[in-house]
Amino acid sequence: MTAAMTRAPVSAAEGGTSASISADIPRRMALVVLFAATWFMAGCGDGGGWSGLLVSGLIAQDGDDLGQVTYDRWCAGCHGVDGTGNGPASGYMLPRPRDFTQALYNIRTTASGALPTDEDILAIIDRGMPGTTMPGWEDLLSSNEREALVQYLKSFSRFFTPDEVPEPLEFSRATRSNADVIAEGERLFRELADCAACHGNEGRGDGESAPTLTDDERDLPIRVADLTENWLFNGGGEVEDIYRRLLTGLDGTPMPSLADVITAGVITDEQLWAVAHYVRSLSPDDPPGITEVVRGVLFEDAPLPSSIDDEAWDDVERTYLPLVGQIIVMPRWFDPRVDGVWAQAAHDGESVAVRVTWSDPNNSPDPEWADWKSQVISLMQPKEGDPQDEGPTPDQLVIQFPMEMPEGMERPFFLKGDTRRPVYLWQWQSDRDGALEGEARGVGTEAFQSEAQDLTVDASYADGEWQIMFTRPLVTEDEGDLDFVTGEAIPVAFFAWDGDNGESGTRGAVSSWYFLFLEDATPATVYVYPALAMMLTAGLGFLAVGSARKRERVGVEIESETENS
Repeated sequence: MTAAMTRAPVSAAEGGTSASISADIPRRMALVVLFAATWFMAGCGDGGGWSGLLVSGLIAQDGDDLGQVTYDRWCAGCHGVDGTGNGPASGYMLPRPRDFTQALYNIRTTASGALPTDEDILAIIDRGMPGTTMPGWEDLLSSNEREALVQYLKSFSRFFTPDEVPEPLEFSRATRSNADVIAEGERLFRELADCAACHGNEGRGDGESAPTLTDDERDLPIRVADLTENWLFNGGGEVEDIYRRLLTGLDGTPMPSLADVITAGVITDEQLWAVAHYVRSLSPDDPPGITEVVRGVLFEDAPLPSSIDDEAWDDVERTYLPLVGQIIVMPRWFDPRVDGVWAQAAHDGESVAVRVTWSDPNNSPDPEWADWKSQVISLMQPKEGDPQDEGPTPDQLVIQFPMEMPEGMERPFFLKGDTRRPVYLWQWQSDRDGALEGEARGVGTEAFQSEAQDLTVDASYADGEWQIMFTRPLVTEDEGDLDFVTGEAIPVAFFAWDGDNGESGTRGAVSSWYFLFLEDATPATVYVYPALAMMLTAGLGFLAVGSARKRERVGVEIESETENS
């Protein structure tokens, strides 16, 4: 939580990171697979490629041990044949892969500085480390392979001995949550535990200490967890998981254990649960689902949102769109800061407004983050293209549309189109007022207008969050602009750059194609037909009732006549 808190000496335990959504694991796995395929095509080192990486591991550690064979085949490429975390792929990753010789494991059920249990190690193998390049293997490896892998990982470190069996802590049961509990947790978060020093006032990883933090293994820069994205928490994102991380700490990182604070009587266990409830409240109740459509709400009887903080946005559904590093076109980037954006859209039949929100610990360029940027540029592979600019670099956002509405499901190439299918762009930068419209026919061909702009923008940065709102008429007089149509799916894609993370040009985060759907005006028939149907149903009902009553009267009269006769 804060570097000011002292930590017990770490003798033999930890290694990992911070948290993630189950739906995110397939996405991260896809990234790993894509990375492997790209590396195989491009070649690695002296041309061995990914297959060479695997073969070299098998040759270096040949044997019949199931754990060793499994490790050499699936783990050595990142963690190294000797388990030190220096595999051929490690330079493409930040944080670096775990050094198993140190026996420092982030996610444990044991005390800070203690070794993890076998079950702790197996849980990470199964689930992976969301938010990092470590995938889960539960669906890819058999239970025998995974259990053998646990024992083999332990063999890398002298700290694991048959005589020492790690004992898990006893965790109390979760307390109930309500507004008062969350308020108490927020107070403790800000004042007593000083969590905001690293995580920021709103938990987005923008605290004062964030640019200076390093890991305990290699003294490399380490990111502070964004507490508004619990689906990326290593070890789980529910309140019980958060409580355990607060109690055990994340060995190998600046995140300390608060167990000593409880033992000293500074806070109670119940108050620690309050902090956990508050941290959980910073994320959505449910992890964002996977969707392909950003729905543009029609404002028929109300004005379109006029600013980034217009209360009208509160009633517009947000859609989460994941982004990944651009690793197709060189120079590639494997360490994007922006892992997703929240998009909203609205229109009034005349103009369209799109608001995009994402977490960013800095408003680039920020001098406080200059050293961080320099380290990231120095550490990250591959070294392709022109050297990265270590000077001031802005944050950027680009929204991409096709130049014209495609037929069927045909869309331009998602990386800025091509000569046959160009794309239409909206661009915003943090060091410039206004936004630009442009077009592209492939990466590096972007051309932006210098005048006659129909696009306006409102931007705001606060508490580790960017909010950008673009507004433009649905139809313009410029033939180079896309005419937005209602009632149809409009392809849309997003690009984002964090300047203080060394990102610019092709080094940044990208999305695949999604769709923007602007709602049509509700036809009058939608209201008229149901009313007519109700009237017709009522009329038929009255006729049926009247007919039944008439038959009943006739029956009574006939029965009466029969009795009289």
